[in-house]
Amino acid sequence: MAAIRTQREIRQRASWWFAGLLLVNFALMSYNARDQSTKERKLRSLTQTVAYPIQEGASTLGGWVTGFFGRIGELRGAAAENQQLHRRLDQMQAELRDTREKAGEAERLEKLLKLSEKSDYKMVVAHVIARDPSMWFDSLVIDQGRLSGVDINMPVVTEGGIVGRVVATSLWSAQVMLATDEKSGAGAMVGQLGQSNSLGSVKGLGESGLLEMRYVSGLEKVQPGDSVTTTGQDGIYPPGYNIGQVVEVRPGSATQAQIIYVRPSAGLERLKEVAVLLYRPPQRSESDQSLPNVDKKGKQ
Repeated sequence: MAAIRTQREIRQRASWWFAGLLLVNFALMSYNARDQSTKERKLRSLTQTVAYPIQEGASTLGGWVTGFFGRIGELRGAAAENQQLHRRLDQMQAELRDTREKAGEAERLEKLLKLSEKSDYKMVVAHVIARDPSMWFDSLVIDQGRLSGVDINMPVVTEGGIVGRVVATSLWSAQVMLATDEKSGAGAMVGQLGQSNSLGSVKGLGESGLLEMRYVSGLEKVQPGDSVTTTGQDGIYPPGYNIGQVVEVRPGSATQAQIIYVRPSAGLERLKEVAVLLYRPPQRSESDQSLPNVDKKGKQ
């Protein structure tokens, strides 16, 4: 029985062995088979044909993934570079502003120096360090005081004209009442000393930023654009300093004085540096002190 079972198993397995041998033989034949024109093994060509779409897809996908993450890296790098450029731009703009401010300050100080060289009086150059918040255009504080020779009622000027006068001092600072203050006044004339008879006085009009000139005869010819200068009769400002320009004239008559409005030429709204004149007016005679068209020194 065992011999019969063994022979049956051999016959059953023989078919499988035969099929396996055929398959191996086919594989060997396929492997060794070559194309007549290219002499290339057909199995390799078939494998490449089947694998090509898979390889192409994998390559495309790999390239897209690589490019995607590469672009993310590039965007991050560009963002960092953009921030760095913005910081550099801000720094350069700040440096440019600082340079312009320093250049502007140097130019203004140079003008004050030239004014000092032409002036007959000693000057103390000062920086504006504060303005009175209750009267923004009428009062300011400078960084020079009694230690520098600054005293009450000394005139304050720029290269453009008069600014005002000192009304309070400390050792290191002083308060200046601007010419536009309603309590401020100065002897004035339209035109230049020795060339005009349009004598009068100016006083501030407060928030308007203008000065009002009175006591000029209605017979005198005055028109917008004319310059107004100090006469020295007020006991504060020396003669010959520019006050401003006429912007409006209300005509008078032989018996009625003109009313003249003057815009200060010193640029009072943007002052950063000024010069204090160490000036003491000469003693005047009683007749000079009683002139009707001069605001009194004691008025504030």
